[in-house]
Amino acid sequence: MKIRALVAPIAVAIAVSALAGCSAGPTGGVTFATDAPGTANVRIVASTDVWGSIAAAVGGTDVAVTSIINSPAQDPHEYEADARDQLAVSKAQLIVENGGGYDDFMDRMTSAVGTGATILNAADLSGYDQHPASGGFNEHLWYDFPTVGKVADAIANALARLDPGRAADYAANAAAFDTALGRLEATAAQLKAQYAGTPAAITESVPLYLFGAIGLVNKTPAEFSAAVEQGSGVAPSVLQQTLALFDQRKVKLLAYNEQTTGPETQAVLAAASRDGIPIVAVRETLPSGKDYLAWMTGDLAAIGTALGQ
Repeated sequence: MKIRALVAPIAVAIAVSALAGCSAGPTGGVTFATDAPGTANVRIVASTDVWGSIAAAVGGTDVAVTSIINSPAQDPHEYEADARDQLAVSKAQLIVENGGGYDDFMDRMTSAVGTGATILNAADLSGYDQHPASGGFNEHLWYDFPTVGKVADAIANALARLDPGRAADYAANAAAFDTALGRLEATAAQLKAQYAGTPAAITESVPLYLFGAIGLVNKTPAEFSAAVEQGSGVAPSVLQQTLALFDQRKVKLLAYNEQTTGPETQAVLAAASRDGIPIVAVRETLPSGKDYLAWMTGDLAAIGTALGQ
């Protein structure tokens, strides 16, 4: 079991530029949209506030979005839905979930309440092979920009069917989101042109899609990141192999999930800090006060800053 807690972020210089054309992000609480749930044209339920932010960007003022997971203290892998969650799902017209085993509580809820909502599953939309025999599926799809674009477009299409009178608005919102997403992909490509092949380390598999887009090479022993993610404990020999990456300066940066903590994670953070390896925080839910696009802009800026040191 992963221990969920807010770990004090390591200071990293991040220059975040505002993205033009972005729809409003979350306004706090469980529901975020410019309309109240009772007056919105379409009620959307998302498994996490990450997908909720994307749904709000595409839906604009005509939807009300309820995100079940919207706190760093909530672990999607182990979340147990309550009556309020089930009520939200029962009233939803559109459901957006991550899939891939990440948020199975959504499938349990939809089965229990018998919802007739349209269900969009990011893992299914990604087109990636989810079969265990494929060598392992990384369910942290919000760091995969092509999949995020597919989900945004699928949301627009679903909203157009549910609310055809505003189909043009949803298409325009999705186009604006896709344009902003394209800027993120362009930034990743620029970093790749400079830093492809650069060795890096992780605590968990959360940022690996982003590593791929930038061309970073993960040098962390697979046994280490898998054990941290599963909360099963890291073998001492594997921990020593991982710490050697920093002590011998074999990596240029460490990307760590700041929403989990544990002795192995703390040991790796201490080693990176001691050896002067730049540290970049990644997450599984939205940072306070940011929508999806602003969050990803900040993460790319942080990685660029770290790689330039």
